Amino acid sequence: MKLALVGDIGGTNARFALWRDQQLESVRVMPTAEYADLEGAICAYLAEQQLPVGAVTSVCLACAGPVDGDEFSFTNNQWHISRAAFSRALQLDQLLLINDFSAMALGMTRLHESERLLVCPGEAEPQRPTVVIGPGTGLGVSTLLKLDEGRWRALAGEGGHVDLPVGNLREAELWTCLFKQLGHVRAESVLCGNGLLRLYRASCDLDGQVAPLTSPAEITAAALAGEPVAIGVLEQFCDWLGRVAGNNVLTLGARGGVYIAGGIIPRFADFFLASGFARCLRDKGPMSDYFDGIPVWLVTAPYPGLLGAGVALQQASVQDVLPAAN
Repeated sequence: MKLALVGDIGGTNARFALWRDQQLESVRVMPTAEYADLEGAICAYLAEQQLPVGAVTSVCLACAGPVDGDEFSFTNNQWHISRAAFSRALQLDQLLLINDFSAMALGMTRLHESERLLVCPGEAEPQRPTVVIGPGTGLGVSTLLKLDEGRWRALAGEGGHVDLPVGNLREAELWTCLFKQLGHVRAESVLCGNGLLRLYRASCDLDGQVAPLTSPAEITAAALAGEPVAIGVLEQFCDWLGRVAGNNVLTLGARGGVYIAGGIIPRFADFFLASGFARCLRDKGPMSDYFDGIPVWLVTAPYPGLLGAGVALQQASVQDVLPAAN
């Protein structure tokens, strides 16, 4: 296929790259707050690459949230687009919008061994579903299916918005504190950047402690420096991620494995690997043995969402199999 542009649009940053010969080129991370709209950000990116509008006629954008219909508003930033108007403005022949975690899931098909860390050993069953889950600005969840002839399908969903599970009395107490603040307590209420701060404050409130830390970065740094309260909060974050991931495995029969992706966990990879994540993943009573042999990896690749957008565009162009993944 011809030179194309791929994008992975998050709440804080938009990542863009050129897609040529099934490879990423000229990756650029651009803060969404610095541009009034997506069109302006892409025009700025093309200008940096010394490419005029119209030089790239195929675009795939990975976007947080459902992407059906002509109009789309990004979930975690201020941008909004109309597919038709956007395509006209940028002189596009092809515009593919896919869910951001569908792109993340497709990106797993291009990982090198050096771009993932083993969390739980096992042997993936290639014809069974694979769960891809990861906290970032929100909590993304997708399912990856292997098709015939080297093709893949990523099933989009809104799994970050399922109810937050409760696995012990401490979690029940924390859930009660969160419920008093929020009403409905979603998995994403805790398992995202702002959710870590919310969990920290709820934990301090429950224990009658002052909560001096004011950002997810401060909490993570304090935990890695050995501060006991922050350690407990980060440990609970990992535990809850394990419970949510395990629920997905049981629901989907995901013996193809689990990928932990997103921008948060790689920042404290060693802590995560030593945490209770694996224990809570399989803490399912009589179904705990179901997790024997299911591999789990932590993704450390820098731009898996961009890779997945390229895969989606490649497959849509060549075989027309992936638009339904929207």
